[in-house]
Amino acid sequence: MANRPNESTLRGNWDVYLIVVLVAATIYLGCIVSPPSLQDDVDAVQAQIARNMLTSGDWVTPHLDGVIYLEKPPLIYWLMAISYKVFGVHDWAARIPIALSSIALCWVIAAMGIWAFGRRAGFYAGLCMATCVGLWLFTRVLIPDVILTLTIALAMWALMRALDEDEPHPRAWAYVLAASLGVGLLLKSLIGVVFPVAAGLIYLAITRQLFAARTWKRLHPFTGAAIALLIAAPWHVLATLRNPPYFDFTLRSVPGEYHGFLWFFFINEQLLRFLNLRYPRDYNTVPRVYFWLFHLAWLFPWSVYFPAVAKLSYQPDDRAGKTRLLALCWIGFVLVFFTFSTTQEYYSMPCYPAMALLLGSAVAAGGKWITRGTRTLTVIAGIAAAVAVIFLILVRNLPSPGDISAALSSHPGAYTLALGHLEDLTLQSFAYLRLPLALAALAFGVGMLGTLRARSHHAVIAAALMMVLFFHAARLAMVDFDPFLSSRPIAEALNRSPEGTLIVDHHYYWFSSVFFYTNRRALLLNGRFNNLLYGSYAPGAADVFIDDAKFKELWGEPEVKYLVIRDSGVPRVQGLVGAEDLYPVNASGGKVLLSNHPVAPEPERP
Repeated sequence: MANRPNESTLRGNWDVYLIVVLVAATIYLGCIVSPPSLQDDVDAVQAQIARNMLTSGDWVTPHLDGVIYLEKPPLIYWLMAISYKVFGVHDWAARIPIALSSIALCWVIAAMGIWAFGRRAGFYAGLCMATCVGLWLFTRVLIPDVILTLTIALAMWALMRALDEDEPHPRAWAYVLAASLGVGLLLKSLIGVVFPVAAGLIYLAITRQLFAARTWKRLHPFTGAAIALLIAAPWHVLATLRNPPYFDFTLRSVPGEYHGFLWFFFINEQLLRFLNLRYPRDYNTVPRVYFWLFHLAWLFPWSVYFPAVAKLSYQPDDRAGKTRLLALCWIGFVLVFFTFSTTQEYYSMPCYPAMALLLGSAVAAGGKWITRGTRTLTVIAGIAAAVAVIFLILVRNLPSPGDISAALSSHPGAYTLALGHLEDLTLQSFAYLRLPLALAALAFGVGMLGTLRARSHHAVIAAALMMVLFFHAARLAMVDFDPFLSSRPIAEALNRSPEGTLIVDHHYYWFSSVFFYTNRRALLLNGRFNNLLYGSYAPGAADVFIDDAKFKELWGEPEVKYLVIRDSGVPRVQGLVGAEDLYPVNASGGKVLLSNHPVAPEPERP
């Protein structure tokens, strides 16, 4: 076979793996060693569901505030619960599965790149995966997409290994492929199978292997299907049996009706969501143009080399060409699939590994487009360093009292986008971010100087170092944003206060970190909607939903009641019970903790 990379993929390239793993560990273990608090949103929701599983002993049906929560498969919860069991219930322990999966993904891409293209290309692909913006950004919250991406990448590599004529153990790799599909089902349901299977079938069709007997003899599809089902089927069967009815296949998704697990999980969450007919419609969709163009940001700084990818050979004449063609099918199917469905920016994460492989291959090949890409990166890094220095100069004498939330503006309409909170920044807010700004300026300065006259190899090293420093600057900034993104100070004040009934205004997700850091249930004031709506109609669901009339009745009782609410919602509550019956306990990040009687929290322990 022409242009075959070095066969000693595992034994002879330990130094490449060590560097890639160390770079990834430096980035992704940072939020474990020095973590920001869990955010009010899906972040703390996932962590609390895992804790509920651990404490209740029910590892089949997820629950949130006593309400069944059937939105997603349970593997991410199981992994976090196991982490709690080993390390104790901490926010950093909840992040361990995500961090380790990110590191493993970078290793897999480096290994696949070495196997397909050679040592240098695999090294570049691994660094690209470890240091691209998208992977870092979308692993800051506890969503299972990076673990799904790992299973898909492993499935794609297993497919290539099983089909490779020189592979001595094709059966073992066929079983790895099957196991990856089964695990994917337990992470994100059908897309964990649809993405790798569809991309693989398109590749086989293009390379004229789809109807070849040899292909299926090496892939062992029936044994593989049995392995995948053995992994994924038990939970699906148990969840169906424990959450009847079993056979309801209506295509009507309306409020007030409960059709059991099977209907909600497959028809509502898979089919109707794809068709944008799911109820409740508690999700937004990113415009298609943004969904595609944002990959220039998600793959930064390596996206400057995208033009060079077009110059690569995709002829399936050797292992490298076959792998590039598979990567193209992989990327194409994922992006086209979501172009015709509802989209979030992180939905395309499963195609990042394919992009990293192509970029690593292109950089290793060199050429004028790589030189031009490096020059572009030098300019971008220089501009970014200059902007960071300018902001440092502008805020050098500005005061920074209290927490950063006091200096932020509010643009809720932008929060659909992953970086939407950037619109909240004001000049005053940068006074709270002096250390992250200084570190970001240093990072981009290193990137500018390191790529200025460097050859491609040294430019790659400089770019990777730039991103490692920048991600640590961003992590420090996230810690500064804690009071705005998390309600941990409110929760800690509540933990120091006398016992009482907790009431949360409007939306569980708005204050989900309160539930995690206090580990208690709460009544939800006008909160029967979105993710908790469907489960609230299940038999035996906890009666935690109250309206204004019930709130007013409870607030007048002699027992202590606490209310967590946003600043903007306080006037409405004052109209219900009167300002004189609202006693402030704590305030942080635009959120307040009120009680119906005067209470005196214990002081914080040093």
